[in-house]
Amino acid sequence: MRRLIAGLVLGTALATMPMATQAETPKNALVMAFAIDDIITLDPAGMFEFTALEYAGNTYDRLIGFDNDDVSKIYGVVAESWDVSKDGLTFTFKIRDGIKFASGNDLTAEDAAFSLQRVVLLDQSPAFILGQFGFTADNVKDRIRATDDKTLVMEIDQPYSPSFVLYCLTAGVGAVVDKKVVLEHEKDGDLGAEWMKTNYAGSGPFALNKWTPGESLSLTANEEYWDGAPAMKRVIIRNVTEAASQQLLLQKGDIDIARNLEADQLASVKGDENIKVMSKGKGALWYLGLSQKNEFLSKPEVREALKYLVDYEGITQTIMAGRAQIHQAFLPEGFLGAYNENPYSLDVEKAKSILAEAGLEDGFKVTMDTRNTTAIMAMAQSIQATWAQAGINLEIIPGDGGQTLTKYRARQHDIYIGRWSPDYQDPHTNASTFAWNPDNSDDAAAKPLTWRNSWNPGDMTAEVDKAILERDGEKRAAMYVDLQKKVLESGPFVIMFQETEIAALRDNVHNLVLGPSFDNNYYRFVTKD
Repeated sequence: MRRLIAGLVLGTALATMPMATQAETPKNALVMAFAIDDIITLDPAGMFEFTALEYAGNTYDRLIGFDNDDVSKIYGVVAESWDVSKDGLTFTFKIRDGIKFASGNDLTAEDAAFSLQRVVLLDQSPAFILGQFGFTADNVKDRIRATDDKTLVMEIDQPYSPSFVLYCLTAGVGAVVDKKVVLEHEKDGDLGAEWMKTNYAGSGPFALNKWTPGESLSLTANEEYWDGAPAMKRVIIRNVTEAASQQLLLQKGDIDIARNLEADQLASVKGDENIKVMSKGKGALWYLGLSQKNEFLSKPEVREALKYLVDYEGITQTIMAGRAQIHQAFLPEGFLGAYNENPYSLDVEKAKSILAEAGLEDGFKVTMDTRNTTAIMAMAQSIQATWAQAGINLEIIPGDGGQTLTKYRARQHDIYIGRWSPDYQDPHTNASTFAWNPDNSDDAAAKPLTWRNSWNPGDMTAEVDKAILERDGEKRAAMYVDLQKKVLESGPFVIMFQETEIAALRDNVHNLVLGPSFDNNYYRFVTKD
């Protein structure tokens, strides 16, 4: 099987060879090759994709931030300070002086209130992050409000752990937009949503220059940024989905950073004195989502059997070499309550026996929507090969990131192979998507991964709700361990790996920041010799 997996990726390898000439990017510009085909919108109230939120993390200021090297250390960004009432229901934030939007408008508490209200009112993919505090379209303008230019008040429905509330404001929904500019582009009461899909109204260290879907994204430095102007005056991100092409561009000097090199490309550049590699452990998980609308996948025996039909060791050692570790529970290692036992391994005979018990000894046919990047396609092909050994005919349906995500979010898939990253650094972020689903109907308000896969987790929903009110850390951790064991046993997910992000850089590029989450990768500190 290792030979088979290796063969799936060998076709993308480029031989290492000296370049006849070396190109060079401008000294004041950062040029990256990055698979950014998953971007659907540039609106912080609507975006829920990896690269879109990385863009937002570099262009919008959020209310709250955390230390990338110690996520337990929360600090103020737009919110300079805050107080929590004795009953735990009211948060009062003092807004920092001296922040201006790209338009030149001052950032005030009214902009912060509007931004949070807008997330709830538009009710798009990330709205549940705020909705879990009891905010609705009917009450949000009363319960999130500016009492003056520098004071933001937020009233929640239950006395949750304060750190849970604050971590949620470090997510993309905590981005502050320019109310005046957004409403200038409002049409038919859409709160500027259509305009914001492709435009910008922020105050961050970079501003949007141009987005050409499927091709490129370019940013310009905010020279008046309140926390110091970036050294790079431009950031140019080229959508390059093929790892081999990224390697070639990097070695030629046409780009400064390659963001999606695979195992064979990383091995090829290892001895290149002009290139260096940096890595950062992430909270992102690779998993399969199994639709419970499918007649075969809805069988508990099938879900169990599929967990024994992944070559976890082979994929980590070849396809994901250095970029992932085996991890099968829904909380990433490093989170409060993380369960780090991995009970499943490749065992074709055991899987066949389980399928036979379900009356499927001859297997079945099923499809898997797959983003057509090098690593994901290679993983899918590995899984296709091992499933075939148990008689399962897996058809891979390739598409770009936007296509596959849109289909997945509409519950139109059989299987989706994807990558999930926490929205904030509290265990509820993953518990509320892998083990919580209060409404499994097609028109449900909340649409976590459980909903996308049409799974009702039963009593686990109430257990998740109970865990966020537990203030004793040890008791709360034990509750999450129990939930993870239950999802491992019965859930519609084959969780496989926890990600390590790797970036390859030209040796004259310094101070790129890779954070613990996808939206904590920062360009503002980058310098070049």
